[in-house]
Amino acid sequence: MIVNQLSVFLENKSGRLTKVLEVLGMENIKIVALSVADTTEFGILRLIVSDHEKAKAILKQNSFTVNITEVISVVTPNEAKHYAGILKILSDIDISVEYTYAFSSGEKSVIILRCSNNEKAIEALKKHKMI
Repeated sequence: MIVNQLSVFLENKSGRLTKVLEVLGMENIKIVALSVADTTEFGILRLIVSDHEKAKAILKQNSFTVNITEVISVVTPNEAKHYAGILKILSDIDISVEYTYAFSSGEKSVIILRCSNNEKAIEALKKHKMI
């Protein structure tokens, strides 16, 4: 299934992540998933939230650079072999995964994938009854 992800550009300095979360919290935005990728100079905060359009507007009002990206969400048992199976399906049809992250609750994991071709990836995952 396609979900909308916020990608927020952050300077890599103390308090910037806190500020994003405070701004979203003041507007009762719920965070479903969060991932940070960083370098020495900056970071990219990736978020799945309860209301991506509202969150984007709020962050822009507070001078954050933010984009919405479509990503794939797959629910699977939380064992490594299932994650590997999803990646194998995609690599077998020459789709590269630009990035991925996951979160678990109980016996299930939700895997977030940004692929070189999301539409083709979804077709393949549906064919294999993964979504």
